[in-house]
Amino acid sequence: MSKETNTQLSRREREIMDLIYRAGRATAAEVLEQLSDPPSYSAVRALLRVLEEKGHLRHEEDGPRYVFLPTVPRERARQSALRQVLHTFFDGSTEEAVAALLDLSSTRLSDAELERLSKLIADARKEGR
Repeated sequence: MSKETNTQLSRREREIMDLIYRAGRATAAEVLEQLSDPPSYSAVRALLRVLEEKGHLRHEEDGPRYVFLPTVPRERARQSALRQVLHTFFDGSTEEAVAALLDLSSTRLSDAELERLSKLIADARKEGR
C-alpha cells in the first residue's frame, strides 16, 4: 500500500527527519535526546506518528520499542522539498531560485564551485532543460 508523501513539514518535523536521516533509524527516546529544546517524550511520539501519517516515516517493532525509518531516500526527499520551494516562492522559475541562492551566499564561490555550476548549466543546455 503506497501513500503519497506530504511534503509540508513544520520546523520540528524537519528537525526530526534530519535526525533520522543522519542516524538511518531511531527510536522516540533517541530522537528526544538529540532534539534542540526538546518537548516531552509523548510530544515526540506524537510527532513521529504524524510523520508516519504524512508518509515520511515507517516503523518496525524491536521488542517493546518502535524504531522509525525514513520511507524515501534523502535525495528524493530533498528534490521533492526543492520542487515545493521552487513552486511556492519562485513561481517555478529555476533561474529565479538560483539567483536568490547566489544573492544569499555570504561567501565567495571558489573557482571549483563556479566550474561545477558552469558544467551543470552546460549539461542542462545539452539535454534541453
